[in-house]
Amino acid sequence: MKILMRGAGAVILAVMALGSVHSADMPAAGAAVAITHISGGIGDAEQQQFAAREQEFNLKLVFSLTAGNYLADVTVLVSDAKGHKLIEHVAEGPLFMARLPAGEYQVAVTHRGKTLNRKTRLADHRLRTEHFRWPADPQDDLPVSRWLDKE
Repeated sequence: MKILMRGAGAVILAVMALGSVHSADMPAAGAAVAITHISGGIGDAEQQQFAAREQEFNLKLVFSLTAGNYLADVTVLVSDAKGHKLIEHVAEGPLFMARLPAGEYQVAVTHRGKTLNRKTRLADHRLRTEHFRWPADPQDDLPVSRWLDKE
């Protein structure tokens, strides 16, 4: 997946990779920078894999309904403080993690046409976790409590 990124007047293309990617310090203005990000976390095994990799990232987003159900297919848009789009991605599961330079960012996430916005400040080496929750749609969503009641 290609990501369009504008920073310091440069248009930068990056490719998303699930594998380990080690990034160097921020290069000079105009140089290409890959923004590493991953999404997924469906099932216990994937959630454990994501937990094992948390130290590689400084932004973690978690998507769920207010009833507790995890969500996938959430559109993620991360922009810098000047409004330049850095990441546009459709999350493959309830977890999304990215490695961004320290600074302020605008995060917009969309599920079923409803967008939630949040500003966040990231440090270089500290993981910031943001939880996004949408109200359940009684027509389409099965509350987690119904599953638990039947067991």
